[in-house]
Amino acid sequence: MAGSSAFRASDAGCPAPRCCGPGNHEARAGLPRAPAHRRRVIIPPMMEPASPRHHCLIYEGAPSRHLTSVAAVVFKKLTQNHRCLYLNSRPMVAGMRSYLAAAGVDVTHEIEKGSLVLSSEQGHLVDGQFDVDRMMDTLAGALDQALKDGYAGLWASGDMTWEMGPDKDFSKLVEYEHRLEEFFHQHPEMGGICQYHADTLPFDVLRQGFRSHPAVFINETLILINPYFVHSEPGRQYVPDQRVDAAILRLCNSEGLD
Repeated sequence: MAGSSAFRASDAGCPAPRCCGPGNHEARAGLPRAPAHRRRVIIPPMMEPASPRHHCLIYEGAPSRHLTSVAAVVFKKLTQNHRCLYLNSRPMVAGMRSYLAAAGVDVTHEIEKGSLVLSSEQGHLVDGQFDVDRMMDTLAGALDQALKDGYAGLWASGDMTWEMGPDKDFSKLVEYEHRLEEFFHQHPEMGGICQYHADTLPFDVLRQGFRSHPAVFINETLILINPYFVHSEPGRQYVPDQRVDAAILRLCNSEGLD
């Protein structure tokens, strides 16, 4: 495909993601679920508008609730001369195409000229297993190619459940996020969002992902500094912290934005 040797565009039918109701993760985190009139707790005030380019999106429920915001970011990045890379399952790629078109993006034109890559290919897997080296090499090559092709940078977003492959082995997650953060620091032309769909992930994975990102994506106009960010190291496991778990649950329930 034009503009990328590592990823290919894909087409599929309309997405029909599985959706779980709010509150399931309170039990998974070991926290009591508060009565409805007490559950709206404001995210800590330290979480202010951020400049980091490595963001996480943690959410619960139908992914379609957030596709509009992600599509709006893609639209903005395209106007800023960034190549945009969206990685997810075939149904979600098809859904993103629709939301991009609704946002005003000429999807076919952008794909043909190489500015937009929508892919469900999983060439970064080795025998079905997530390979950190291969994934980082793929991103590095994609950024290098984008710059050679005259783009200001590369913006990428991927679903973590999909990226880790069918075996769902999350043992290398912290190493991957650590290397991503280092890569973003070394390359100011790189930016993106790691998507954590709570309905498809163990709570411990949400905890690790949340603490590995310096900023949290809420929507296209609101990105918050993560006060619980810890510069991760390969092999590190995070000790459960009720404040961290409560913040994750508020993000899952879309609370704390009043």
